Amino acid sequence: MDIKHLQTFLVACETLNFTKTAERLQYAQSSVTAQIKNLENELNLQLFERLGKKLVLTHSGERLRQYASKIVHLEEEARNAMVSDQNGGTLIIGAQESQCTYRLPDLLRDFKLKYPSIQLIFKAAHSDEVAAKSLMDGEIDLAFIMDTQKTNPYLASTPLIKEKLIIISSPDHSLAMRKTVTAEDLVTETILYTESGCSYRKIFEEILSYYKVIPRTTLEFVSLEAIKKCVAANLGIAVLPEMVVEKEISEGDLSEVNFEVEMPVMVTQMAIHKDKWINPPLKDFMSMTKKYFKQ
Repeated sequence: MDIKHLQTFLVACETLNFTKTAERLQYAQSSVTAQIKNLENELNLQLFERLGKKLVLTHSGERLRQYASKIVHLEEEARNAMVSDQNGGTLIIGAQESQCTYRLPDLLRDFKLKYPSIQLIFKAAHSDEVAAKSLMDGEIDLAFIMDTQKTNPYLASTPLIKEKLIIISSPDHSLAMRKTVTAEDLVTETILYTESGCSYRKIFEEILSYYKVIPRTTLEFVSLEAIKKCVAANLGIAVLPEMVVEKEISEGDLSEVNFEVEMPVMVTQMAIHKDKWINPPLKDFMSMTKKYFKQ
C-alpha cells in the first residue's frame, strides 16, 4: 500500500467528502478519487459507500483506518528520527592513547560545541591493526592511525601530519651525555615499551632486529604517562613520538638521545572504510579535522 494513498484515505475519513479532501491536500478531486480506488482495488474491498449524498466508511474502511493511522504515524516518526540523526546520533572514533591525549582534545571540544547532541565515543586502539580491523568490521566510524604510510584496499586514508620518533632518557642517563648513540649501545639498556602491536614499538623492534641487538631487559606498559615517569626516574629508555614528550624535554625532565640510526617517518592519518556512508556530522568532523591539522 502506497503511503500517500493511506494519507489521502485518512483525510477522506475525516472529511467524508472527496472535494474537501482534495482542497485540504491541494490535489485535483480526480486524483483523490483515483487514489481511493487504487486502495480498494489493491485490497479487493470497498472502503466508502454513498448513501444518497452522504459518504460513509464501510466496516472494512473503518478497520483500515486504524491500521493506516498507525502506519502513517510510524512513517512520520521514522522520518523525524532520520532528520534528528542528521544533527545528532553517535560518532565512534578509534585512536591510540597518544592521539587522544596530545592531538585531538581541542578538535573534539570544538566539534562538541558545534554538535552538542552528538554522543562522541572513543574506542581504544592500541595498535593500527586493531583500528583497521574495527573500521572494516564497522565497529567504529573513523580512526586516527599513526604509522608509516601504507595502503589498505578497504580503507580511505588522509595523511594529516608527520610524526617524529625519538629515543628518550633521563637527563642523568649516560646515553643523554653522548654525542651519538649506536644501536649496539642499547644492548645493555632496559627498554620500556608500549603495548605489543603499537606501530612505533614495532618499528623500533625491527631496527634492533636489523642490527641484531637484543636488549638486556624490556618492560611493557599500557600507559604513556607511566613510561615517561619511569624514564624520568632513570629506570630505562623508551621510543615515543616527539609530540608525547615535547613538554618534558623543554622543561628538562627528559632528554632526547642522539640516536645515529634514522627513524622512519610516521604519519598521523585519518581513516574510514572506503564504502562508509558519510552522514553530515561525520563529513563535517572530517572537514574540521583537516583544517585543524593544517594549523
